[in-house]
Amino acid sequence: MTDELSTSQPEPTSGEGSQPDRSPAESRPDPMSTVSRDIADVPSVEIISTAALHLMSAAAVNLGLAEDLPDHKDLDEARSLIDALAGLLDASAPSLGHHHAAPLRDGLRSWQLAFKEAPPVPDKPGQGPGEKYTGAAHPAAARR
Repeated sequence: MTDELSTSQPEPTSGEGSQPDRSPAESRPDPMSTVSRDIADVPSVEIISTAALHLMSAAAVNLGLAEDLPDHKDLDEARSLIDALAGLLDASAPSLGHHHAAPLRDGLRSWQLAFKEAPPVPDKPGQGPGEKYTGAAHPAAARR
């Protein structure tokens, strides 16, 4: 028995088996640190714009405006997404600047107007999605 103990391999301490002297954290990169480094290089205007575009795309699908899902409509979901988009744009407009904010606001207004045309019972003026941030959305012809 003594001979067996002296010739056997030492048990790995890290649980990895192949490299007992290295911890699992040392043997592979931390994906969160890589993500953090990558995101640190992206300007805030791009992150905000990307989030806004995702909200706009999801709102379009739920308004029934997606070409590949024209029959899909979920107005409760669309309302939530348009509200979130309006809040994001309202809060971030000063840091976005006019150049970046204007097209996003135009898209928001388009979805607000599409929403007004969609429900069987329209919201009162100023009560539609996002209108607490933007004011009442009216078609261009009605503004004159």
